[in-house]
Amino acid sequence: MSTCPAGHETTATDYCDVCGIAMGAGASVPDAAPPAADAPDTGTCPNCSAANPANALFCEACGYDFTTGSMPRPLTPPDGAPAADAGAPAAPAAPANPSPPLTERWVAEIWIDPDWYADQASTDPLPSPGLPRVVPLKNTSVLIGRASRSRNITPDIDLSSDNGISRRHAQLTTDGTRWFVEDLGSSNGTFVGSNVGGLPTTPVPPGQKQEVSDDDRIYLGAWTRIVVRRAADGE
Repeated sequence: MSTCPAGHETTATDYCDVCGIAMGAGASVPDAAPPAADAPDTGTCPNCSAANPANALFCEACGYDFTTGSMPRPLTPPDGAPAADAGAPAAPAAPANPSPPLTERWVAEIWIDPDWYADQASTDPLPSPGLPRVVPLKNTSVLIGRASRSRNITPDIDLSSDNGISRRHAQLTTDGTRWFVEDLGSSNGTFVGSNVGGLPTTPVPPGQKQEVSDDDRIYLGAWTRIVVRRAADGE
């Protein structure tokens, strides 16, 4: 077990499996793989066009290596297993959410909050605020984060457009009537505030569940606000 530069405990040796940050900024590149010419110094992946932090060493969406200009080497198959062909399909998607299904109908409203964005002082451009995106909640445990094909991470609430959110950022759980939010050691924290008064300033302690009441809002990332409520008729 080691500790990433952001302070997360991880078993990974290349990139933290909690927040995705490189384990060593000065990691060496094999002599046989010289840096590709015109390697991008921006966060736009030349392979899949996904947005990444400007100092990223690899694309968090497809795994493209910005330092070598190539896709990561495929995993070695187990002994006796046939090697994958060059044109073989990608690895199967992550299994479905294993937690019990909900017996009541709940949804999460995903808002773009200009006030939260201004408070975070993010350098990313703010998307146009509008009506919320409504995500049905189907299980008693719900992962909030950003999708990653290379790491087989498929959040139930996918907030991939907000770069301030970690891959496995937070988790919602319910006992059937009450909802709780737990920060999973995210880089920028998870905050809970009321619908009245100012914005919250104290993050939820990582690893501790905090109840989310009917009037509470969950704030995270550069501009994201989440409201958990019962589904209305027709939703």
